[in-house]
This record gives sequence, structure tokens and C-alpha cells, in this order.
Amino acid sequence: MSVITASEALIVIDVQNDFCPGGALAVAGGDEIVAPINALMERFDTVVLTQDWHPADHSSFAANHPGAQAFSEIDMAYGRQTLWPVHCVQGTEGAAFHPGLQTDPAHLVIRKGFRRQIDSYSAFFENDRQTPTGLEGYLRGRGVTSVTLVGLATDYCVAFSALDARARGFGVTLLPDLCRAIDLGGSLLRQRQAMTAAGVVFG
Repeated sequence: MSVITASEALIVIDVQNDFCPGGALAVAGGDEIVAPINALMERFDTVVLTQDWHPADHSSFAANHPGAQAFSEIDMAYGRQTLWPVHCVQGTEGAAFHPGLQTDPAHLVIRKGFRRQIDSYSAFFENDRQTPTGLEGYLRGRGVTSVTLVGLATDYCVAFSALDARARGFGVTLLPDLCRAIDLGGSLLRQRQAMTAAGVVFG
């Protein structure tokens, strides 16, 4: 299998136990993408993993808002926010990468969502759209000009990462076969349309 050019990076989004079957916020078929992602890593000189890493009192958890239901929405200082079941709490088994995922090939692990008052879907910015994760600077420093995205979930963390990468001038390829979606209220179609309009290529 040929190696992709050094100017391209693979970003593996949130392949963690809580997003896989049996997890607190399981995405159907989330574990099915692990083996092919492992194989894909071998083709890239730059591999980045992202990891949801929430404190237990995170503001995006419905349990931390008395009377609120999971998957409802509330207004936060930075805009509308979906409230989620408690998931990917720092140091828990749910926050760990899926045991089948090869982590040794990763050159960088970006942890996100660790600030209590701000959720973070994107690998590049938190949900206030202003607080950077540092990923852009890392990629620029390695001479990366385009990224390939895989992981969980297509319509949330993968899509937000793809849109932010395009907004920052990176070429973006998303591999739908190596992603799985939540599809909450038609979110998958909406995000696919937004990504298409932004110039994301679906491989």
C-alpha cells in the first residue's frame, strides 16, 4: 500500500469506548471502523487522534441541569448546546480509546472538552468557535496542507472538524465508510450538505 504524501494528515476522531456499542453515548456500528482505521494509519506520515475528555461536572451533561433531558437543547453563553448523557469522563474506561484501536502510530493526541463551561466537538476549536485546541499550529508546523478525517460521529465531531479545517484553508477528505453517525433529528443530512457546500470531499 502506497504512502500518502507528507503534506496530508490523518485525523482519527473520538474512537472511544463510550461512543462504541455498550458505551454511554454509543454510535451504532462504532466498533466496525476500528480495524480499517488501523490499516489506514500506515499510509500517513502524520496521524492525530482526538479524545473527548470531560470533567464529571461538565456543562454539556443533561445530568448537571436539574430536570433537563438528554438530547434536549439549552442556551449557553456561546450559543445553542445539545445536552448529552454523561460520557467520556476523564480517567474512566468510557473515555479510553477503543481497545482495538492502535494508538502507537499516533504522533499527537488532542484532548478536548476538558473546560467545564464549553463543549468541544471540533478537533480545531471548542464550541465557542474561538478557543483553539492547538491542532492547526501543529499541522502547519509539520507542513500539512490537507487532512483526511475518520471516526465518530460523522454529524458532530467529525463534521465540525471538517468544517473548521476547511475554514482554516486545509484541503479536507472525509471517508464516510470509516465514520458512523448519531443522526439526531436529521443532523447527518444537514451536516453533509454543509460540508459539501464548504468543499469537503467525500472519499
